[in-house]
Amino acid sequence: MLPYVVLEKAVGQTPLVCAELWRAAHPQYADVPLAYAGRLDPMASGKLLVLIGAECKKQTEYHGLDKEYAFSVLFGITSDTADVLGRLKSEIQVPRISREELEYIAIKLTGQVSLPYPHFSSKTVQGKPLHTWTLEDRLDEIEIPTAESTIYELHLESLTSLSRTETVETALDKINTIPPVTDKRKALGNDFRRADVRQDWQSVLDNFSLPNHYQIATFMCSATSGTYMRSLSEVIAKKVGTCGLAWNIHRTKIGTYSAEHKTWTKEY
Repeated sequence: MLPYVVLEKAVGQTPLVCAELWRAAHPQYADVPLAYAGRLDPMASGKLLVLIGAECKKQTEYHGLDKEYAFSVLFGITSDTADVLGRLKSEIQVPRISREELEYIAIKLTGQVSLPYPHFSSKTVQGKPLHTWTLEDRLDEIEIPTAESTIYELHLESLTSLSRTETVETALDKINTIPPVTDKRKALGNDFRRADVRQDWQSVLDNFSLPNHYQIATFMCSATSGTYMRSLSEVIAKKVGTCGLAWNIHRTKIGTYSAEHKTWTKEY
């Protein structure tokens, strides 16, 4: 029996669905426990480490693994989830962003950083998850906690743009990848609030006072466990003088990174 398997989670899948699809394709594991080491958000994709059988008892040993991501930041639009699946806020005046600005910011963010937890996360404040405070519209009553992380490497890969129409159409396609969720305990606000979120994106398309094009920057990032790319996306946008959200998040590596040698010494 394998101790673990590394799967490729698709956008729109939950880690549980990804793991169960693998189980269905491997009937010899029908009654064997599975546990994933490190979550991925519904809008994220990439490597998911799934422990099998007795290895599930060692789950905590895997929680500190380093990760590498390719992620993109959409500038000029933000949401309460910090990705495309949240309620939106847009800025009418969005500065033109240069590669040089983003490369400088990437250098400054490399090393020890303190990042706020995403408003839609399971981090508890006063005994209640942050996503509940967000859904209740009571974030102004609390202080958003932060987490210390180490960013080993952060490099700008590209800076492109999409028309407003292309931006909205792509966002709606991403939202539609998630199957309908009827279990209110897992839907985080009635099927992820998708009816409202879709209307928010449609409003972006219909509002001609908004920019005709939106810039998107793609980065590669190697960091310690627990570094939220959604939070990092918001921080990068703020540093260039606007708002932003995580447009794409794709996990490319799981393992151990050597800061001294600037290389991965172990990969799953």
